[in-house]
Amino acid sequence: MRSTRSSRTTRATRLTAPPLARTTAVLATALLALSVGVLPAQAADAAGAPAAPTAAVHRLPALDRAALRSSLDAFHAAGMYGAFSAVRDGSEQWRGATGVADPATGRPMAPDLEHRVGSITKSFTAVAILQQVERGRIDLDAPVGRYVPDLVPGERGQQVTVRMLLNHTSGIADYVLSAFPGLLENPGRTLDGNRLRHIAPEELVRLGLAAPPVQERGKFAYANTNYVLAGLILERVTGQDPEAYITRHVIRRAGLRHTYFPAAPSLKGPHAGMYESFFGLIDPPRDYSTYDMSWASTAGALVSTTNDLNVFYRKLLTGKLLGPAALRAMKTTVPAYETAPGEEAAMRYGLGLYTLKMPSGGWYWGHDGAVFGAGTWSLATEDGRRQMSVAYNLMKYQRLDEQGRPLPEPITPALYAFVDGALSGGAPADGQRPRSAAPSTAGLPPLVDRLPVARGR
Repeated sequence: MRSTRSSRTTRATRLTAPPLARTTAVLATALLALSVGVLPAQAADAAGAPAAPTAAVHRLPALDRAALRSSLDAFHAAGMYGAFSAVRDGSEQWRGATGVADPATGRPMAPDLEHRVGSITKSFTAVAILQQVERGRIDLDAPVGRYVPDLVPGERGQQVTVRMLLNHTSGIADYVLSAFPGLLENPGRTLDGNRLRHIAPEELVRLGLAAPPVQERGKFAYANTNYVLAGLILERVTGQDPEAYITRHVIRRAGLRHTYFPAAPSLKGPHAGMYESFFGLIDPPRDYSTYDMSWASTAGALVSTTNDLNVFYRKLLTGKLLGPAALRAMKTTVPAYETAPGEEAAMRYGLGLYTLKMPSGGWYWGHDGAVFGAGTWSLATEDGRRQMSVAYNLMKYQRLDEQGRPLPEPITPALYAFVDGALSGGAPADGQRPRSAAPSTAGLPPLVDRLPVARGR
């Protein structure tokens, strides 16, 4: 029997599909707007780009458990099916969950579940590459053609460097729309038909290289193709399967117990359903927690927990996984989107790691991830002391106007309110606590991973 709470949640989050006549053009526009990866950034010398602004390190307030609980519940009340989070400050920790893991049965969400963490995988892949840089086996400013001449031949192979792959300034396009033909026209049928399809990483690279670039080389344009290529370079240099290398030298070195590349379409441990709405075109949203993740490869296939992610970023930022020079290279950034003259970019992307200015004024390091049905966000203070990771299970919940622009909605501002409060201790720089259910996302910094990425403007 369906619980009353579950029924209310389902009705509150059910989305109405837009007319089919406008789906392709509108969705392409919407996906463009929701993805930093297709917004042009100012041209930058990737090797000499400045590090991101840093805030003075100071002692944050102790974890406010009641405020964390209330704010996470507000995220659910705004329309998110369910979410769970781990927040840490030094040795002090809080873990919580809200809402439902399965809206059909009312199964409650729980802390410590496994989750598909999407492009947070890129941080792990970048660490593996930088370990090889430290060993002198990879040169960040060498052309990718030196390592994979058969995959990226000719002029492009000589002009695109390894660094450009890692900071998304290569000009290479994303492969997602090519790998999922028909996704914009009928996303439900396309995603259902590809649940068990295995795609070789070389094929993903071929599709990305064949797609029209969305940005010129040297400017930021987020593309998963970059990190699949990085994985293949890792394979050529080490002679090992890249996922096996990352598991041994990054995941195990960090001491993570519940982080892995899945060997099958199903997750190994307890997990929530992962529901994809695709802007209301999949109605009701469908569970895609069982899926062959070869389509994401070393760009986004990892499974983890919120606690493991906190441990990973803490060890990364405190120098336990990379030496000082490599970590400094990882934190050398380019603006992640174009700004008006004199305006500061609220997000800057390094090598598999970005820094983001939250509404309360603090700058934090980490990454976000989005795959079909699953969203994750992990951020930390620069000293690695205060950390927050949150996972949630309803994606592309936004509604669109006739031009494909996201309409005001309460879920995204509620997510930012939770994240910002968890990191700042509930004490924004201007003295005002972020609202948990603001009517608009205007003024909020963008997230980088909003798959799939549109190809053009």
